[in-house]
Amino acid sequence: MNDVPVPSTAPPAPTGNMLVMFEPRRKASALAKIVADVSGRKLVHSRDYRASALPVQEIMQSEGALNFDELGIAVMAPPEGDTGVGFASALSANAGVQTVRPEFWLYALDWRARHAAWMREGISLLAEAGDVAPAFSLPATARAAAAPPASATWGLAAVGADVTRFTGKGIRLAVLDTGFDLAHPDFVGRTIVSESFVPGETVQDGQGHGTHCIGTACGPASPAGQVRYGVACEADIHAGKVLSNAGSGRESWILAGIEWAVGHKCEVISMSLGRAVQPGEPPDPFYERAGQFALDNGSLVIAAAGNESWRQFGIIAPVTAPANAETIMAVAAVDEAMAVAPFSCGGVNGSGGEVSVAGPGVDVLSSFPMPRRYERLNGTSMATPHVAGLAALLAQSDPSLRGKALWQAIEQNVRALGLPARDAGSGLALAP
Repeated sequence: MNDVPVPSTAPPAPTGNMLVMFEPRRKASALAKIVADVSGRKLVHSRDYRASALPVQEIMQSEGALNFDELGIAVMAPPEGDTGVGFASALSANAGVQTVRPEFWLYALDWRARHAAWMREGISLLAEAGDVAPAFSLPATARAAAAPPASATWGLAAVGADVTRFTGKGIRLAVLDTGFDLAHPDFVGRTIVSESFVPGETVQDGQGHGTHCIGTACGPASPAGQVRYGVACEADIHAGKVLSNAGSGRESWILAGIEWAVGHKCEVISMSLGRAVQPGEPPDPFYERAGQFALDNGSLVIAAAGNESWRQFGIIAPVTAPANAETIMAVAAVDEAMAVAPFSCGGVNGSGGEVSVAGPGVDVLSSFPMPRRYERLNGTSMATPHVAGLAALLAQSDPSLRGKALWQAIEQNVRALGLPARDAGSGLALAP
């Protein structure tokens, strides 16, 4: 996708579309009238686009306005020649509209992707920070295959996933990311439901981030010729492709994925994606609503806290969006020594920008698209599926643990790390 901006700590990058939040319980006909009066466009409803099997972006290109019915959120293209300012003002003047803002790009949140992006901008993390431990070097292709078992799977042992009797069986776990390598030999015979929300791209993962996250959350108990690397080894996998093969995605794709996962009754929704926020920036109301919709329907959205910090220089960046929403669980990353990872964002904004728990996020071995098969990556992206997998184990252990109750159980079932809550929340999430 050549038009996608390079991720950075700069202000969010708009897609050109607008997001509109309607007042709750407004009739579809009333919403359609608002859109028609302001833009002359037809408002397509998500229940209709699902029935037609058309991708989100195709609806946008043909009609210019799509409403996610369950969320009460719509994405719209401003009229030709309108920069969006006048369009937003006209929409906001309607009694049925709660808030309007530009739609932004979101990105896969692994440390490797951030470093690669900054290298393209002429900034070298390793050159700027010569004291960074070797574990934070970019992963080499052959490292995973030759990794000693104790080193390769330290995360599973740290959270107790290797000794618990729970496997996630019967629990639906959705990973919204860059897709999944559906031909990966380690997942033959597993229950996999998949959907792509990226126009012109199938669920097949051409980037690797999604396959790695799914492997950590749901990888098999006994992969052939390799040590175990997955937490909830018998969970039902729901792979939603909301980020392109370039590792980026429009917010409308992510919102569509959340609505899809909740509609499929996924008890756990893992999102290792986001965008940097500024100091003092409040939580995003659009994700507050999406997260609450999930909780109200027995689902829990778990998201990466972000990798924008430079802790070795005393810089702690705020938790990224959408993890900074009060209705979404934010996961920080720790290393094998149980120290917070240098890149891991912290709860410095408050009011929803807090870290909930921590998970293993440094030198994490997991699945990767063939022929590479395995890779070791760093990031809060890697910590998040650890916690998502643990959530599936807890959900299996007690059928009453759904939605907010599951969130509370995760925060209570932890190992205290002696770290500030700002950095690791209540501690390292553990298996039941």
